[in-house]
Amino acid sequence: MFQEYDVIVVGAGHAGCEAAAAAATMGSKVLLITMNMHTIAQMSCNPAMGGVAKGQIVREIDALGGQSGIVSDKTMIQFRMLNLSKGPAMWSPRCQSDRALFATEWRNILENNPNVDFWQDTAKELIIENGAARGVKTSLGIEIKSKSVVLTNGTFLNGLIHIGEKNFGGGRTGEKSATGLTEQLVQLGFEAGRMKTGTPPRVDGRSLDYSKMEEQPGDEKPAKFSYTDTKPLAKQRSCWITYTNQEVHDVLKTGFEKSPMFSGRIKGLGPRYCPSVEDKINRFADKDRHQIFVEPEGWDTVEVYVNGFSTSLPEDVQYAALRKIPGFENAKMFRPGYAIEYDYFPPTQLKSTLETHLIKNLFFAGQINGTTGYEEAACQGLMAGINAHQNVNELEPFVLKRSEAYIGVLIDDLINKGTEEPYRMFTSRAEYRTLLRQDNADIRLTQKGYEIGLASQDRLDAVHKKQQEVTAIISTLSSNKVTPEEINDTLESLGTAQLREKVAVAQLLKRPQISIEKLAEHSPIIADLIKDFSLESVQQAEINLKYDSYIEKEMLLVEKMNKLENLSIIENFNYDVVTSLSFEGREKLKRTRPATIGQASRISGVSPSDISVLMLYIGR
Repeated sequence: MFQEYDVIVVGAGHAGCEAAAAAATMGSKVLLITMNMHTIAQMSCNPAMGGVAKGQIVREIDALGGQSGIVSDKTMIQFRMLNLSKGPAMWSPRCQSDRALFATEWRNILENNPNVDFWQDTAKELIIENGAARGVKTSLGIEIKSKSVVLTNGTFLNGLIHIGEKNFGGGRTGEKSATGLTEQLVQLGFEAGRMKTGTPPRVDGRSLDYSKMEEQPGDEKPAKFSYTDTKPLAKQRSCWITYTNQEVHDVLKTGFEKSPMFSGRIKGLGPRYCPSVEDKINRFADKDRHQIFVEPEGWDTVEVYVNGFSTSLPEDVQYAALRKIPGFENAKMFRPGYAIEYDYFPPTQLKSTLETHLIKNLFFAGQINGTTGYEEAACQGLMAGINAHQNVNELEPFVLKRSEAYIGVLIDDLINKGTEEPYRMFTSRAEYRTLLRQDNADIRLTQKGYEIGLASQDRLDAVHKKQQEVTAIISTLSSNKVTPEEINDTLESLGTAQLREKVAVAQLLKRPQISIEKLAEHSPIIADLIKDFSLESVQQAEINLKYDSYIEKEMLLVEKMNKLENLSIIENFNYDVVTSLSFEGREKLKRTRPATIGQASRISGVSPSDISVLMLYIGR
């Protein structure tokens, strides 16, 4: 009935979809196993993609040849570039998505890939032969053989849903949990833990009074995620902002004694940066209000997502508290919020390829590794799918450094530091964030995606064209000078000092008050210099000119760090023979099995003196 596959992907969430698409595009024969064909790429929580640091990840996925950026562009209902008041290292694209369209578009992409097959079933057990993954056994008793397996189980492994004092098994509302895999993996020697996440109630948008809320429209000139020729939005839907108040908090407190979180029924740790509303009013008792984002779920639905009101309190308490929020006085609830506990596996048990140390050709990606967020899951799925293909074909592993991508930062953090609470990406986690901007992800990564057979020739050609344009723009702006007579009126209107002598346009761009767009609006001379170039190339050139000293400084730091990254440690290195290592350092090194001295230096508990000892031992 089934052929032997190159890659079996278990789970069709954001990680599973990217893993299947990547491996299949690169040439592997892939089977995607999902419990429900109708929930492929389901946005289980917020119908949105991107955000601070997350938007950079989506652009990196796209630059490598992944699909999340394309799907987001085709299904968004609003686009905003966040943090524009800060430097470009902080600019982060975010979109509000049409939940139903998002899932449909992803399914279309997978179904149009001839290398992807589907099977609706539950994977209950792994087939392990000679210490390597060789397929799965399903709940129907079917054995399906493969050369590698990627587990992207999300919140389904022994998932337990909590609403007030009620709890029941489930991977998300309306869907059963998955059992069997955790127990087998623990028997094989894996360490497992429990985590918790939550979701807010959904309400009927027709029952809300938007006149009592603050409108949050999309950008006037919406951008997009993908570097391909996807179309920017021509029309957008607004989101809205309102706030909780003391009355809301008082109602919520009436349910605290029935809260599964406060009563101890929930054992897993939840996401620190996306707490439930009851956790917020408990932890931040001094605040008399909390922000609520009112977000439409699509073009053709009245369903609304109440962002900021994640809760697992009893449904009657949720409903009563909701109706005390301005604009929600007559709200009708479609379904209550809930918390969900699920199994995860501490990611220190993984290699930098996301392959497990214990079992060859077995990969973990997404929430199974202790992360939270669609974007974090999707990029792990992409990398696991790539490396499953590379393993099967005996090709070099594909690993991104911390200096090359946020994806590299995320995976490096996970495998070296681990996580005891759901891991979320922030710009502050990246020490080279001036280099890892959302605008240059294609320049950083598309060549790499092309070399492994994931990014297309068209994508690579587009990057080369952009690089040529950026070089030409920088040359043009550096060689063309403007006189005080030509530009002083413009400078005065922009609130910056006037010129006393001729200056290159590139030099003017060093001033923080000035952008090429503002100069071009006021000066026909400068507008004429850039009229033949794309807006994206012009913005890239401006960033390179304005921040060149910062970029150069970070590149020097990268070169310094790369010396350690290039010092390899053999895979089965015996740390017990290095008697000068600290006890903690030795234990952490034996557990994580770092591939390089650079990776070893980032392991929590490995001291600088341990690194010095190691370097001496390997002759450096």
